[in-house]
Order: sequence, then C-alpha cells, then structure tokens
Amino acid sequence: MEEVKDLVVKVKEETARIVVGQEPVIEGVLLALVTGGHVLLEGPPGVAKTLIAKTLARTLGIRYKRVQFTPDLMPLDIIGASIFDLQKQEFIFKPGPVFTDILLADEINRTPPKTQAALLEAMEERQITVDGQAYPLSEVFTVLATQNPLEYEGTYPLPEAQLDRFLLKIKVSYPEDRHEEELYRRYQDGPVTAEELDRLTPVLNKERILWLREKIREVTVREELFTYIKNIVRATREHPLLNLGVSPRGGLSLLRVAKTAAAFCGRDYLIPDDIRDYVLPVLRHRLLLKAEAQIEGVTGDQILERILAGIPVPR
Repeated sequence: MEEVKDLVVKVKEETARIVVGQEPVIEGVLLALVTGGHVLLEGPPGVAKTLIAKTLARTLGIRYKRVQFTPDLMPLDIIGASIFDLQKQEFIFKPGPVFTDILLADEINRTPPKTQAALLEAMEERQITVDGQAYPLSEVFTVLATQNPLEYEGTYPLPEAQLDRFLLKIKVSYPEDRHEEELYRRYQDGPVTAEELDRLTPVLNKERILWLREKIREVTVREELFTYIKNIVRATREHPLLNLGVSPRGGLSLLRVAKTAAAFCGRDYLIPDDIRDYVLPVLRHRLLLKAEAQIEGVTGDQILERILAGIPVPR
C-alpha cells in the first residue's frame, strides 16, 4: 500500500504544476477514477473544472475528450452512429466521443433527458449499443460531468436515476486567497497552453490504474464498519425531512470509496474516518428533500452532518 500512496502523491505533485489549488477536487476525481466510478462536478464557471480533467488525463497517461452539452445535442452525437459506406456498400460504425478514457460532459444539465439518458448504458455497463450491436468501452472509462448550480434557466435537471450513477458529487468552489493570488501571478500572460500540458510527465497508464484497482481489493473491513455504513444509510431513509433516502447501491459506493481512500493513505485496513470523510460527496446527490426542508433552507449536506453526529462511531 505504500506504493499506492507514493503513486498518488506523484500524481498530485505533477497535477499541481498546472492547477493551482483545488486539491480536494483533484483527489476526489482521482479517487473516483481508481474506484471505477463517475463524478459530477458542481460549481460556478471559471474554477478550473475543465482544466482539472485535462491535466489529470495527461498526468495519468490516458485519453481525454470533451463534449459541450447543448439543447440540440443528439444521442448519436455522443455514442456514435452507423453510416453507409458507398464504396463497401455496407454500414460502418463511426464511434462517438464516449470511446475514450475520460469524457468531460460539460454542462450536462443543458441537454434534454433523451441525450442525458444516452450516457446511462455507457456509465453503468461500460458499453454502448447501436443497431443491436454492443461495443465495449475503455476499462477505465470515466465520465466527469459538470453543471452550474446557480443558473437554471434553459436547463434539464438530472433525474434521480441518473444522479445515482455518479459515484461522487463534488462541489467546486472559488480558490483560497493564497491560491488565487498565485494563480494571477502564474498565468498573467494567458491561460494554460497545449504545450504546457504536453510537458507534463505521465505518472500512470491504463495498466497501472487497473493494478491500483486490484490493490484496493486487499483493503480489509472489520464487521463493525459494515454496521456503521448500514446505520448511516438507513438513517437517511428514516429522516423526517427526506422523501428519498440512500439505496443499497449508495451504501456500497460509500464502502468502495472509503476503501480506496484508505489505500491512498497507505493502509490495507479501513477506519471510521475513511467513511466519514466521504459521506457528503458520495451521498449528497442521492437524497430527495421534502418541501418543508427546502422552505426552511435545510440542505442535504446539513442533514447528513446531523445524521453523522447522531450515530456512534465504532472503536
């Protein structure tokens, strides 16, 4: 596990050559990718969401593509389509941008539900089906979807079924004072160029990422920690301000993320803090608040924090 920890440190150091601040976001995206899940990044424009995706892809030595989601985007624009070849007199499949390792779905809530749903099979099964033919995607295929939490005009909110497909929902905020000042100093002559990204040294590759996933399986979990996760999840289903709590899939997601977090710290065993640290990003988008909670201004994060405070931590 020390080797896992060292690799994670090297990835963070190489990424920091381009991205100023945003360390929790970078760690969350890296954690999701190693765990084998997808990430929803929520934050205002201009806080380096796209830059984080491009920089991580380069540092990890894997492919990257970006799709700007708009109201007129069609499902075939994402997954690809069968096109008739006049020379060969047959249909040939032309793959779409999902055939990559990291797909940045920029402003995913600006496209209609039909196009949003085109990503469901890709995210869940890591394959797409066109004309009855299944096409496998990359083993490390990861969707990084972004959305603006402030501007809702002309948007199509993601349904609960699709939100549940995201392993993490990470809130991206403005940088701290010292980081923002450093950002102005470093990029006063212009934004990050392709040449600067090309100068990054890949720390991992696809094979090493798959190796990391195998190492995560070696993290052991004591029985009382299974009970701890179960108590957190069930408490969301019984909370008076929630119409919908967390499903067993959400509980499994919390367990998998916590095991990856333990490995990132160089441990082959789980502790309660691994679970507590990721309750909010793993569970916040799996809750459906009642109207009275919204009227009172209570957020899902606040409810989760109250649940954590009320459940005894196993020793």
